Amino acid sequence: MRRLRVGVLDLMTQGPTRSLWGRLMQPNFASTMPQVVAVRCEEAGHDVRFVCYTGNEDLTRELPSDTDVLFVGAYTQSAQLAYCVSNLYRRRGVVTVLGGPHSRCYPADAARYFDYVLGFTDRALVQEVLKDASGHRPGLQLTARRQPRHLPGIRERWKFIAPTIAKTPILKLVPTLGSLGCPYTCPFCIDAVVDYQPLDTGQIREDLRFLLTRLERPRVGWHDPNFGVRFDEIMSTIEEAVPPGRIDFAAESSLSLLSEKRLGRLRANGFKAMLPGVESWYSLGGKSKTGSAAGAEKVRRVADHLNTVLRYIPYVQANFVVGLDEDDGDEPFELTKRFVDLAPGVFPAYSLLSAFGQAAPLNLDLQRDGRVLPTPFHFLDNNRATNVRPKNYTWSALYDNVIALRKHSFSWRAVARRFQANRGTIPRGLNAVRALSAEGAGRIRYDSTVRRLLDTDAGLRRFFEGETTALPRFYLDQMRSDLGPLWGTLPDGALSHDPNEYLRAQGAGGPGLVAQVTGS
Repeated sequence: MRRLRVGVLDLMTQGPTRSLWGRLMQPNFASTMPQVVAVRCEEAGHDVRFVCYTGNEDLTRELPSDTDVLFVGAYTQSAQLAYCVSNLYRRRGVVTVLGGPHSRCYPADAARYFDYVLGFTDRALVQEVLKDASGHRPGLQLTARRQPRHLPGIRERWKFIAPTIAKTPILKLVPTLGSLGCPYTCPFCIDAVVDYQPLDTGQIREDLRFLLTRLERPRVGWHDPNFGVRFDEIMSTIEEAVPPGRIDFAAESSLSLLSEKRLGRLRANGFKAMLPGVESWYSLGGKSKTGSAAGAEKVRRVADHLNTVLRYIPYVQANFVVGLDEDDGDEPFELTKRFVDLAPGVFPAYSLLSAFGQAAPLNLDLQRDGRVLPTPFHFLDNNRATNVRPKNYTWSALYDNVIALRKHSFSWRAVARRFQANRGTIPRGLNAVRALSAEGAGRIRYDSTVRRLLDTDAGLRRFFEGETTALPRFYLDQMRSDLGPLWGTLPDGALSHDPNEYLRAQGAGGPGLVAQVTGS
């Protein structure tokens, strides 16, 4: 195999950002898998240039023009930007490869604009791509049979981690994983049908010890949402590797796994932030340890539990999904407002229900019902848009409720109560910045604009109702502004997609990634 000049690009956002929160924190959300791919390419003997795009870099200057193969990792919200980058580099004769959530959710669409589209990606699959390293029209859709059994650790990825976390001026979080897949079956989740796979605790122990030699007081963010599933095993590993008070941790975990005894152990081992998912007041009681309780009773129990978590963990975020089919009327939103009042120190994070292509079996049902809209990928970030026509709401009623909920959650009164209930400079500062920047006040302004256009812009209203596929000017103007100088490189057809491609692929004999490469 000839020695290649390989670029690896991790797209963390869909364009330049002016958000204070984004400038402060975006580098901390860098993905693990692009770093893994960069390591695998170096192991195969190639020269690698790694770039994590956080919205503050000039993409046209970051990557060298003499690249042979360009790997791009992207969430769906960055798909149009990824398509621009691929088109720009293909014109120069560069072979382009897409991985990450978007390639798993929309492989057929991505194959129109990349030479390779990867699903599960292990060492053998990376080597297969590098061995071929040729252009394909349409792109080859490839996947390993399963998630990798082993990932390069922090020591191996450090040369790619260090310049990324250096971009954030205050908090620097080192990304790591304790598992792949998921033991739960939430119908809207991309990992709902992916087997849960713990990663080697020996590797985790080595990673933590290595970090102590590189940073005075490391901060580690566990990127898998199932930290607490192997609680005793992972905590014992941490206790063996890390002297008390030397590393701070942030993690996601189901509320059902956070007993008070475990919270004490987490506090003793430096856990400073927990992000449990509540999702719904009417379902998923197993994850929140509320069983069959629903409605106001579940609100009370969850609020009590999270207030207990806050006594041990300084920073707590509760995650909710808005617009689920079990929601009806004002009650779900009023219950969430009640939760905000009962647990004032918890930061509420709201996601709009979205159907990401073939990410979850639920999406097939939504497509069969004709409820999935061709909303541009650029806006599918769980916040700026939902591409699912609501089951029990008109669009006006849904947005009225969402805006009222956000206003309640990020009012001056709520912000002040959250500030009072939090302990420490960092939790207070983070929550204040989030509430007053794009995530709080910014989203209220954005949703209010959409709500106004539902009354005044007939084209936007018809698009939302599924009566036309013509993109509203509102969307086009934002994409043109966000993509900036790269707008002119957007390939033909890349502004739109078939929202029912998953369903059509099923009818043709099965969706998605057709070629498999074995290995580890």
